[in-house]
Amino acid sequence: MATESAPRSKKAGAFDIRMIIALLIGVYGIILTIMGAAFTSDEEIAKAAGTNINLWAGIGMLVVAALFVIWAKARPLVVPAEPESGDTPPAAGE
Repeated sequence: MATESAPRSKKAGAFDIRMIIALLIGVYGIILTIMGAAFTSDEEIAKAAGTNINLWAGIGMLVVAALFVIWAKARPLVVPAEPESGDTPPAAGE
């Protein structure tokens, strides 16, 4: 008697594109936040109408990166398991 088990699925994890985007935006956000907080002169702030653009852009990017991570954790992508070697997928016309 052959028993068929349901195919297992797994989460995409680190290969989820949302995590990669969050990492990239987060790195740039950290750099801009540090640049805005520590290395922006009063002259540069005056050029930007009194706004520390690097600081605000960095904080905004960190918030967006955090939202991407929350999204990826709350709704993870599920990768279907590959069919067993004996199983053949149905043809497109069937």
